[in-house]
Amino acid sequence: MASEQTHPPTMARLPVFPIACWALGLTAFAQIMIAGVSLAKRLQDSKQVHVIEREVPKVVEVQRPPSAEEIAQAAIRSRPPVPQTADPEPTPTPVVAPKIDDPRAERLVKEARKARVNGDMGMAIVKLEEALTQAPDDASVLYELALVHEQMGVFDKAAQYYQKVFDKGISGAGALFELAGNKLRDGFEQPTDWLGKLSLGRVRIFKDTTREGNERVILTVPVQKDPTADIEVGDIEVSVNFFNRTTKGEIVQLEDKSWVSQQWVSLPFDWAGGEENLRLTYVIPSEDTQTTHLFGEKKYYGQVVSLIYKGEVLDVQAWPRDLAARMGQQPTKAADPAAVSPDFTDEPPPGFDPNAPMVLPERPMDPPSH
Repeated sequence: MASEQTHPPTMARLPVFPIACWALGLTAFAQIMIAGVSLAKRLQDSKQVHVIEREVPKVVEVQRPPSAEEIAQAAIRSRPPVPQTADPEPTPTPVVAPKIDDPRAERLVKEARKARVNGDMGMAIVKLEEALTQAPDDASVLYELALVHEQMGVFDKAAQYYQKVFDKGISGAGALFELAGNKLRDGFEQPTDWLGKLSLGRVRIFKDTTREGNERVILTVPVQKDPTADIEVGDIEVSVNFFNRTTKGEIVQLEDKSWVSQQWVSLPFDWAGGEENLRLTYVIPSEDTQTTHLFGEKKYYGQVVSLIYKGEVLDVQAWPRDLAARMGQQPTKAADPAAVSPDFTDEPPPGFDPNAPMVLPERPMDPPSH
């Protein structure tokens, strides 16, 4: 008989799965509690005020005394501001006629101008044409040629020269640019336009016989004006040419004008009584004994007086009358001999200073325009 095996007693089976679930749940609960306690502590700590003490260094400024330069700059800054004044307007440079560069042409133009004033247009043309060969493009030479042709009545030729001056502009012709433009714009005045508006009165002659040495003559030349005429006094010119007669009978024109002083009796012009007077003092030039022996002693003979307005000869008086032929001019009042005969007087003109007859006046001879 088979023997029976004996087995140990079987233990009752435990609920393992539920127990594991409960263990996990308790572990999770414990972790949640720990996290909650930690979070609560952090919140509690955040509500507390933490005071952190730090030591901050303090900077102490020590002032030093200012230097002399700083004191000076501070004094300058403390001054009241200087009021700003407007800069003065620059003085405009006056426009003048250009200078003739060629010396020979300049001399010829001066000689031509003198001939034109004296009425010798032929000589003026000769001088200017010669000057034109020296300076063919000079504005002054061209303008003087225009004046001569205008005075001769050759207006088309005068206009051509004025146009050449005008074409140069103000940079090339200076003050002549505007003068030429006015001529081209306004046309040319005829010499007869001013006849009767300006004329010469009777010249008064005083021979100073009390003077020792050289003979002295004082002329007073009246310039008469029509009261209705609008005259530019700056354009009035009186030209006087003196003549001497030698003891040998020769009549000689005075060339050296330094022996003549002249001045207007009153400036500015007011035409009181309808005239203004030009006074001239002429002293006969002294000569050495040898010259006097060869050519004879000179004595005052007479003069030719020309009244010119804007370059036009309006009136001429010659005394003695034969001097007009020597100057190439004819008196404008030939029909009335009494009108051109001078008034010889024994009394010096008013205000004449015999001790200083050759002293030129402070004001220029030509009266200023108004």
